[in-house]
Amino acid sequence: MTDSFFAGLPELNPGSVWLVGAGPGDPGLLTLHAANALRQADVIVHDALVNADCLTLAKPGATLEFAGKRGGKPSPKQRDISLRLVELARAGLRVLRLKGGDPFVFGRGGEEALTLVEHGIPFRIVPGITAGIGGLAYAGIPVTHREVNHAVTFLTGHDSSGVVPDRINWEGIAKGSPVIVMYMAMKHIGQISANLIAAGRSPGEPVAFVCNAATPEQVVLETTLSRAEAEVRASGLEPPAIVVVGEVVRLRPSLDWLGALNGRLLAVDPFSTRIRRNPA
Repeated sequence: MTDSFFAGLPELNPGSVWLVGAGPGDPGLLTLHAANALRQADVIVHDALVNADCLTLAKPGATLEFAGKRGGKPSPKQRDISLRLVELARAGLRVLRLKGGDPFVFGRGGEEALTLVEHGIPFRIVPGITAGIGGLAYAGIPVTHREVNHAVTFLTGHDSSGVVPDRINWEGIAKGSPVIVMYMAMKHIGQISANLIAAGRSPGEPVAFVCNAATPEQVVLETTLSRAEAEVRASGLEPPAIVVVGEVVRLRPSLDWLGALNGRLLAVDPFSTRIRRNPA
């Protein structure tokens, strides 16, 4: 892509911060605004979930600062990350805060932006493709299909203290949302599955775990709500993972386009499994 094309895009000014989503993994899913920011930034403060290949687009001499947070491992505190952005901007640098997925979808981007507002730092928000949509698409699982669902719920599997959020209305979600997409839920899938089954979801409802979504290391585990905890444990799979509950998982045999590229034969009839509109 030519420099003249990027010349028509916004300038990342000294003393300002761009909060940018890098998408779920594949560098090809970066937005043009994200690529433009990488070409301009003096310092890039990035998460653990940002694909290293995305960082190769940084301009020569740019400083890369790791600010990744991974469950169960020593991680920087969120407030420290936010204040670091302020410090770098006040030093007159062009600051790129690069986050996996979308910064405003379970990405703490809102907290960081509010800290910038608090300290009078100019900023721009650049949305990214969230893993709960893009990661599932790379697994051949659509979050919506008109023969299956007209609603979808996105939720996080743990709160800031690392436990399943106690403010989630499991009964309301179980009864009202045919498809449930969960971030950071693998660790607590036993409790979450029990909550959903107790609230009325079928123990046999299909579930899929998409680990390392949209990367060459992507692995997909298909199971059911009642067997999810045991099969995840037996598989040895680890986060990061997106978890989806619902009949859309049954479409994967027909829509696994990555598998087809590697020679997998796709199912011809996506409704051969008798998808139900409202699973019991």
